[in-house]
Amino acid sequence: MQIKDSRGDWAVEFFRQRRLAIQGEEFFIENYLYRRHSNQNEVISQQLSVIFTHCYGPYPIPKLVEIKRKQTSRLDPHFLNNKEMSDVTFLVEGRPFYAHRVLLFTASPRFKALLSSKPSSDSTCIEINYVKYPIFQLVMQYLYYGGAESLLIKNNEIMELLSAAKFFQLEALQRHCEIICAKSINTENCVDIYNHAKFLGVTELSAYCEGYFLKNMMVLIENEAFKQLLYDKNGETSGQNVLEDLQRTLATRIQSIHLSSSKGSVV
Repeated sequence: MQIKDSRGDWAVEFFRQRRLAIQGEEFFIENYLYRRHSNQNEVISQQLSVIFTHCYGPYPIPKLVEIKRKQTSRLDPHFLNNKEMSDVTFLVEGRPFYAHRVLLFTASPRFKALLSSKPSSDSTCIEINYVKYPIFQLVMQYLYYGGAESLLIKNNEIMELLSAAKFFQLEALQRHCEIICAKSINTENCVDIYNHAKFLGVTELSAYCEGYFLKNMMVLIENEAFKQLLYDKNGETSGQNVLEDLQRTLATRIQSIHLSSSKGSVV
């Protein structure tokens, strides 16, 4: 009869339990060091945000200014989307929009190119992609009324209208949209506005957002969207380096304040 030695099993179980305990200790130490390192990084980020905000100064962010540009051609608003006497039709989201070449041909290089691709004798509609019908209607209303004063732009339309103005190369309308974005910027939407501006290549609005970041960084440093923008090198906008942009904007701001102070005035 074979007698089983329980001492061998006991030793195996002892060393197994000991290995698990050591692994648990190692995990606890690694987790503690990681959390400590993260807390240190957060403290450093908060201290740097205070420095950036103080360097930017208490003075207002430089305002964006409307572009005053007279249109070479104008038509009575009565002709807006009026089929009678129209000589060009746009197809937007499957719906026709009636317009007039005499107005659009000189409105922008983009419209000129679109109209040049379709002779006046051609009755084919010019299809407009990637622009919603209400947004295209606002663009045309801007052209027929000769300015943005009559536009009633909803909050959820402003970003799309900015994109459309950029696409159709309507600089004055684009600037008007930028100003609306700048006036409505807050800690909740600033990252979205900045990403959209960077994507479109709208440098003035991007710079305004960077000024907003610097001026309000002590609050924004706790904002998850802003932290992701700040630390994620592979952001929504390819090639985007937010820290370099902030550094450039801060340097410009400090130089502007210095020059203004030397002349006896402050920005």
